[in-house]
Amino acid sequence: MPNSGSVSSKRRNRTRVVCLCLCLLCWLSAACRPAVAPADAPARTLTVYSWVNYLPQPVIDAFTAETGIEIEYVTYETQDEAIAALRAGADYDLVVLSIEYIPDMIAGGYVAPIAAQQLSNRNNIPANFRDLAFDPGNLYAIPFHWGTTGLLVRTDLVDTLPSHWADLWDPRYGGKVAVWPLQAALLPIALKKLGYSVNSEDPEQIEQAIAALEELRAHSFWFGNENATIVPVLAEGKAVLAYGWAYDALLAQEEGLPIAYILPEEGSVLWADFWLIPATSRYPEEATLFLDFLLRPQIGAQLVAGSFYPVANDAALEHIDPALLANPVIFPPAEALAGAELTQPLSPAAQKLRNEAWNQFMRSGGGD
Repeated sequence: MPNSGSVSSKRRNRTRVVCLCLCLLCWLSAACRPAVAPADAPARTLTVYSWVNYLPQPVIDAFTAETGIEIEYVTYETQDEAIAALRAGADYDLVVLSIEYIPDMIAGGYVAPIAAQQLSNRNNIPANFRDLAFDPGNLYAIPFHWGTTGLLVRTDLVDTLPSHWADLWDPRYGGKVAVWPLQAALLPIALKKLGYSVNSEDPEQIEQAIAALEELRAHSFWFGNENATIVPVLAEGKAVLAYGWAYDALLAQEEGLPIAYILPEEGSVLWADFWLIPATSRYPEEATLFLDFLLRPQIGAQLVAGSFYPVANDAALEHIDPALLANPVIFPPAEALAGAELTQPLSPAAQKLRNEAWNQFMRSGGGD
């Protein structure tokens, strides 16, 4: 999913760009008070359901040391797996879901309301992450990470650097393109490649996107969702091109690998993840306590340092390592964000259409 650099006018410029393009950062500040376990509560264990490597262990340990509440961290491989678990009534206490899946979970009664009065740090949430159309008042969803989607390329194994989503389909890379079989990323990428909005609800455009993915499948190989990153496949040279996220790029940089992260000229696919408390949670009060802990400024900075993804926490900005703030992979410059689109919730009919099209694609051999 780091580069170092100075912070000055570039930092201000990048911050303005992120605010304008992602509607995320508003430079607010707020007081925070220490997390305290509910009075007279016996020891609890919160079960958190999320992506692998998404919650740094030091943050978990700090919460447990302060409150005595243990965290059991359970991972899923796909959003569909997480949604199926919620629908089946799994006894998780917190779950992370992408923005586009949340309205259906709220409407279906699968998530519980959050006790806003217990979130002393809620003002740290950027203004444009509050009162979203599908969740006025953030009664059900608390924003977590956000970021870009781009191209990962072995710079030493290609003659010219790719610069378009269409390069994933380029015959020059035949057999050397690695693909994550993730509907929430691949369908938007295909739509963007075709010149359509990542949030298109047009049946014909969705059909064209699926057809494009059929073509992509013909000269690529599929990378299992159980893996935390695609970097090892690129490092081995098995693949020279893939799509991925800032985490992959920064991990590659840390390991000294010749892997570049490029935001296509058509525009990146932006994403945002939120915390939800399932309706079946055994300990919603303790889960809310943990959310308030995560909204602290210093903890927000630790989340960025541990995952290399920005957090929706304005007050965390001044605590983040300046090298990370200046890193264009995490906070891209204006020109790199031109044309970027945030995936958003679709109408029920459109989401059903996409799900059916994707499931048919996978049944026909779309990947493991």
